[in-house]
Amino acid sequence: MSSRALLYRRPAEPHALKLRVGEEIYLVRLRRHRQARRYTLQIHPVTRQAVLTMPPRGTVRDARDFAEHHSAWIAARLSRLPRVAPFTPGQILPLRGVAHRIVQRRGERGTVWSERRESGDYILCVAGEPEHLARRVRDFLKREARRDLTAAVAHHAGVLGVRPKRLTIRDQSSRWGSCSSDGALSFSWRLILAPPYVLDYLAAHEVAHLAEMNHSPRFWRLVTRLHANIERAKVWLDANSHDLHRYGMTHTADS
Repeated sequence: MSSRALLYRRPAEPHALKLRVGEEIYLVRLRRHRQARRYTLQIHPVTRQAVLTMPPRGTVRDARDFAEHHSAWIAARLSRLPRVAPFTPGQILPLRGVAHRIVQRRGERGTVWSERRESGDYILCVAGEPEHLARRVRDFLKREARRDLTAAVAHHAGVLGVRPKRLTIRDQSSRWGSCSSDGALSFSWRLILAPPYVLDYLAAHEVAHLAEMNHSPRFWRLVTRLHANIERAKVWLDANSHDLHRYGMTHTADS
């Protein structure tokens, strides 16, 4: 059998292994890679999963032995990830970087809106029944992200004299924004959970790609022209980017 054929998962081969560490059970995803020469483990901070890469001729038995040998490392790394923050009553989420507590407003008309209490605290009010709360919060955040990003992109595009083909809002796990070769821009809705200057920087970054499809000195001069403090936004993203992905999650890697 060729090496290429061995890359395909055998019919009886599992997609993941369950690993018990003390009283906890962790899920370890399995993947084969053509160029892998040994078994390796990685922790994906966004999906909150342990991923075990196998060489083409590796076996599930050896993969399990490898995972069990490194079980303490897997448990320690996963336990250090920020706790998930599902969209439930009482949960606090940082709308535009400002803490808002989710409050259920059963019986009231409307969908989702923000209020400021006399104490100065902000709440995110969600009308309707509990079973609709998570979807309504997510839809609200996507709408707000689209509104802010549309405005930022329009402003920066006007400065440079460029025009994006379209703007798409997604839940991207690998990047916050992207610009395709045909001028289509895509952003993560989770940017609405960051301070406005971070969202503005990402919008400026992708708009600059409409004029310069690289990361050359000329590209960075364009971004600097559009956004006053690039380093401030970069520092915030480096420190908090993984944290934004925990909002709306309802499970941990060991569920």
